[in-house]
Amino acid sequence: MRLVAQWRRIESELPPAWRDARLSLTVAASSELARAAALLGPANPGRSEDALLFAANREGGGVGPDAVPRLLGRLDEERIAGTLALVASVEAAASEVESIVTATLASGWETALATLPADWSDLLCELEVVSTDYLQRTALLLSPLNPTRDPAKVAFRFRVARRFGYGASPQMARRCLERVDGDGIRGRVSILRALSDTHNVATQGPVWYLGGKPV
Repeated sequence: MRLVAQWRRIESELPPAWRDARLSLTVAASSELARAAALLGPANPGRSEDALLFAANREGGGVGPDAVPRLLGRLDEERIAGTLALVASVEAAASEVESIVTATLASGWETALATLPADWSDLLCELEVVSTDYLQRTALLLSPLNPTRDPAKVAFRFRVARRFGYGASPQMARRCLERVDGDGIRGRVSILRALSDTHNVATQGPVWYLGGKPV
């Protein structure tokens, strides 16, 4: 079985709220171990005898789960065979799991809006889902919001404008989240940045910078 397929199987068997997965890759031919380590370079693999050790992490403490198949795909392309195994996994704390899976996304959206001042005007928001299996379908359901992927997490970011400017309306955001709920996709919606009473003078609205990049 190709390495990407092995990862997909392991990922499908992880608990829904997994946070960190420690992996071991045993390369079939020891002469290819150094090359495999080089191809897995972004994951900063360690070495234990004839195995390479690395981790997938949903919170930025290593490569994200969406990066793992890309890295393993490099080995598959060079026909480096091996066995991928799960060494250990860590789940989110019970309180974090509850915040992710108990409420619907639409109700979570209303709860988040209720915390804002009455004159809010512009929002930068995030929808984090509990599995990479949901990414493609979620992107489709959120398409009216023009979402962008957060490569460090299993999440999408989108903007909301209350009166005018760049971003979807809060009503459209709720409708899209209801569509995600309707597909049985679990996750958590949150407001990352908020501005009040902005006035767009010859612009499409405010610009936020995250990690030195405009959003």
